Amino acid sequence: MTMNGPIWTRGMGPSMQGDTMVSKRVYFEGTDDNRLAGYLDLPVDSAPAAYALFAHCFTCTKNLKAVNYISRALKREGIGVLRFDFTGLGESEGDFSDTNFSSNVEDLVAAAKFLETEYRAPGILIGHSLGGAAVLQAATDIPSAIAVATIGTPADPRHVRRHLLDSMEDIQASGEAEVELAGRRFKIKKQFLDDLDGVRMQATIKNLNRALIIFHSPVDDTVGIENAARIFQAALHPKSFISLDKADHLLMNAKDASYVGSMIAAWVRRYVT
Repeated sequence: MTMNGPIWTRGMGPSMQGDTMVSKRVYFEGTDDNRLAGYLDLPVDSAPAAYALFAHCFTCTKNLKAVNYISRALKREGIGVLRFDFTGLGESEGDFSDTNFSSNVEDLVAAAKFLETEYRAPGILIGHSLGGAAVLQAATDIPSAIAVATIGTPADPRHVRRHLLDSMEDIQASGEAEVELAGRRFKIKKQFLDDLDGVRMQATIKNLNRALIIFHSPVDDTVGIENAARIFQAALHPKSFISLDKADHLLMNAKDASYVGSMIAAWVRRYVT
């Protein structure tokens, strides 16, 4: 079930330049036949020179301010961006409690196939926080992707366990527990933790075989800067690192997020445009 929504939105976005937002609402089939919802952000005056696929952070959505700012910066440079909600989040169908890291990877592969079928296969994968780990893992199954960008990404997806420590005993004993994450309540099942244990991220990074750029803040208190060092050390060239001085983990400052988008656009020209 692949659906192209005919709805176009046009209006003033939160860009510092005040540029016009042009987005197409799209739907496609993800994990377990759930309909996933997204926006395809496109350049205003020309066909995209390339397409990027964006993976949002853990329990976030496609509408996070940082995602919007980064997408706008990219489309100003002629790059189309598909940003979507993972299964069970935002406007996408499904039960979040039944998802895990592996299902996020599967959603990304489904999104890439949707782009390839309806528009053009993505040449760029971008992931924020745990979404960064997901794009690293998904790259092997997305052959069109020749460039990967990670933002505030953990070197091992098991890092997310740190946010579940208070509920870990209940999850292990009862098979599930309600946890509070970023001020919202989510049900986390034991299968989520078990799935994380099966990921071998260091081997994935070493065998990435794509151009890689790593963005991380030295004052990130959610995912420490040492994670960027581990990813960089594990990866083979070509690889680059950019320090996001004074930025917070969610890139809530518009200047920080726009900077990331602009730098990805400049870096990726060498590979896909």
